Amino acid sequence: MTNRYESPLSSRYASEYMLGLFSSDTRFRTWRRLWTALARAEMELGLPITEQQVGELAAHITDIDYDLVREREKEVRHDVMAHVYAYGKAAPSAAGIIHLGATSCYVTDNADLIIYRDALAYLRRELLSVLANLTEFADKYKATPTLGYTHYQPAQPVTVGKRATLWMQDLLSDLKELDFAYENIKFLGCRGTTGTEASFMELFDGDASKIDEMNRRIAAEFGFSECFDVCGQTYPRKVDSRILNALSSIAQSLYRMANDIRLMQHDRQIEEPFEKNQIGSSAMAYKRNPMRCERICSLSRYLMADAANAPMTASVQWLERTLDDSANRRISLPEGFLCADAILRLARNITDGLHVNEKIVDRTLREYLPFIATENLLMEAVKRGGDRQQLHEIIRRCSMEAAAVMKEGGECDLLARLSAEPGFGLSEAEMKDILDPKLYIGRCPEQVDRFLEKVRPLLAGADTEPAEINL
Repeated sequence: MTNRYESPLSSRYASEYMLGLFSSDTRFRTWRRLWTALARAEMELGLPITEQQVGELAAHITDIDYDLVREREKEVRHDVMAHVYAYGKAAPSAAGIIHLGATSCYVTDNADLIIYRDALAYLRRELLSVLANLTEFADKYKATPTLGYTHYQPAQPVTVGKRATLWMQDLLSDLKELDFAYENIKFLGCRGTTGTEASFMELFDGDASKIDEMNRRIAAEFGFSECFDVCGQTYPRKVDSRILNALSSIAQSLYRMANDIRLMQHDRQIEEPFEKNQIGSSAMAYKRNPMRCERICSLSRYLMADAANAPMTASVQWLERTLDDSANRRISLPEGFLCADAILRLARNITDGLHVNEKIVDRTLREYLPFIATENLLMEAVKRGGDRQQLHEIIRRCSMEAAAVMKEGGECDLLARLSAEPGFGLSEAEMKDILDPKLYIGRCPEQVDRFLEKVRPLLAGADTEPAEINL
């Protein structure tokens, strides 16, 4: 325990991988990697920097003296320059060339882009894992009839598997948004204080081709094929909006899925996983609360609200840059990623152990099936010589009477009422033959099969394991 506040995202919810990726150590080691890459590119393109200096920088990427950094930052009130100072003490031969020609955003912004890119790749694997679980679930239950609901009122039957494809379709849309955000992350590069590269024009004696080559080399070292065409001091904050919008979209979809499961768990039709020794309530020992789904909904609301930070920040970037983005971004972007990670981890767990109580699903459907089947019963009675309008009135009257009985706590006796009507012409046994639930699910199994044909190629050979943090 500690006497200092700790975010629940780090203490309870997010994965070790994501916590490591957004840790201070990863960030500041990435700064040193960027400074080393800059020095190496400048040396290779003719600036007076030696192999020994670059080698010493490379040798001291991980041994950061954080006590020295803190002491220096208290003195100079600048985090980047405090780290430059500490790096110079660790690599004294290179102290004079660290950060040559650069501005702070060279390390802060490029490091953010590297971390965000890696975080998106990790979330993609998590999202594919959820889709893989739902693919198995949808295929298994594609022909299992269940009561459909519109307005949360009983409606025409669907299947358990078909309902899962509705969740999957939303998640596939999210996957496309995530991929678009990932594929359109470019590198900032080393562009100078206002993005003009003026300092490098001075260093390279006006040779613009060397500046372009320097940026290409640094970008390539970190796995980027492109730099932004133009920039001010920072990378465009529209990137942050795109990223948080993609994360919010995932939250919206998983909220919908989790809320659906909560509704069905209320009726005991479907239940999230529940461990042998799990406690559902401190007071009501019999309870099996859908706590994982509830947590998804809770965290999703936070993430959807958090996503509003990025467009507000992007819209107020003055001219070449303003610093009122910094404090907001330090919180909103990492916590957005950690929250998305937590939600996807929960979704992966739930979809891996989602339990269908098939007998309850069948019983619930059959309770309402006589009402749902009345159109089919009407058609059959007409075939046997009945008058369509008279039959319709019989069904209407008997349905109202049967519903009134059910509202008083009685069983549905619609079929008995209809069979007792002389003008209806069908016995209760004959009507029960028409009440096969599978006659009322339309093309659900076929729709599931066709949908999964599009999903499976995305999952074939997909990497769903956490990646190592690249330090």
